[in-house]
Amino acid sequence: MSASPEFESVVKSNVRYRILIVCFVIAFLLYLDRVCLGEIVKTQQFLSDTGLSKEQIGQFLGAFFFSYALFQVPAGWLSDRFGARLMLTIYVVAWSLCTLLTGVVGTFAGLMVARIGFGIAQAGAYPTMSATVRRWYRFSRRGQASSLVSFGGRLGGTLAPFLTAMLIIALTGWRETLWLYGIVGLGTAIAYRWIIRDTPALHPKCNLLEQEHIGFPEDTRKPELREILPMLKTCCLSLSLWLNSIGQFFINVGWAFLITWLPTFLKDRGVDNTQGAMLVTVVLAMGMVGQPIGGWATDASVRRFGLRIGRVLPICLASFVAGCSYIACAYLDSLWGVVACCAVVSLMTDIGNPSTWAFMQDVGGRNTAAIFGWANMWGNFGAALSAIMVPQLMNYGSQSGSGETLVFLACAAAFFIAGLAAMGMDATKPIGAPSSQEVT
Repeated sequence: MSASPEFESVVKSNVRYRILIVCFVIAFLLYLDRVCLGEIVKTQQFLSDTGLSKEQIGQFLGAFFFSYALFQVPAGWLSDRFGARLMLTIYVVAWSLCTLLTGVVGTFAGLMVARIGFGIAQAGAYPTMSATVRRWYRFSRRGQASSLVSFGGRLGGTLAPFLTAMLIIALTGWRETLWLYGIVGLGTAIAYRWIIRDTPALHPKCNLLEQEHIGFPEDTRKPELREILPMLKTCCLSLSLWLNSIGQFFINVGWAFLITWLPTFLKDRGVDNTQGAMLVTVVLAMGMVGQPIGGWATDASVRRFGLRIGRVLPICLASFVAGCSYIACAYLDSLWGVVACCAVVSLMTDIGNPSTWAFMQDVGGRNTAAIFGWANMWGNFGAALSAIMVPQLMNYGSQSGSGETLVFLACAAAFFIAGLAAMGMDATKPIGAPSSQEVT
């Protein structure tokens, strides 16, 4: 495809970097609003205002992951059908309003409604951003681009405990903190709508040289409503996608402990709220280190070993190391040793994460957002199970004093299963018939 005179430019535009930055900010806010509840639910003010038991808190935290999981595929399909610009704007506005609502209600039922709505609204965010990366970045750079978006999420999750703890003090309440987060979210939605476009060709500042660098998909047709069931059928028949989904399920069983129950675990060990928030921040900060390492590792691994082996190798190795770290947690008496091992879990989870994203972009075609939503759905069922499982295992082992050991061993087993499942994934086989070829 040759450049026409009106599009010719001596210098290639760099709009794709602005697109990546705005996705980074959305991912930051996504996890900030999600993870802050782990810090809020342990405060005496929240417990006094709501009167929730630990079991009810587990149900409240888990409710997000269930609704988030169930709406992954529908939300992803809507983004494929109607475009990222429209749908992600709607998603950010909706979850910001639910964040505001969480800071208003005070009953268990009201909190559950707000949290379920929050999960539904956030469900389309990562599938939409994954599809955006696929449209705005060439094949050889998707791993690194995906890792930077994920890095934004991990940065938000990392800062959430400490930032939330400080804001609760500064604003004199957990409700006011959630109101602030909601208002910031609404402003971010406006900025996103202004900057983003669905494809490079639709962006007025993306010149033809940059479009040629990214590549031109041959099939730009949007999925139709009648194609939903065939698409779901291909998902159900894809062994690789099932293995990816199983892997995400069990990885999240192990990882979700860090954002849901680790703050309470530290409080029960006698760590004060401020120090506990700082320790959780340090643990989650290791994910920030892991994301760029993982992005580099998956692209380098593919170049060295080919797409079939190279895409899954980082996931396998990272999962096995994370499982061993949780086993160490089960038998360490030192609180600092447990925190260090949890930091390794966080690091390894995020080293493997860009490979998981890139795999779904490799096989997803023009249904990338829906395919991403399918696998991410199962992953968040795992996170929901983790939030509910931890207090149950603690109660089960309370008489023998083995509750914490049971939790850590269950998380370790989950990572080992995920590593084994990844071995069977094959990124060389698209979901269904290949729908497009791209210039790379």
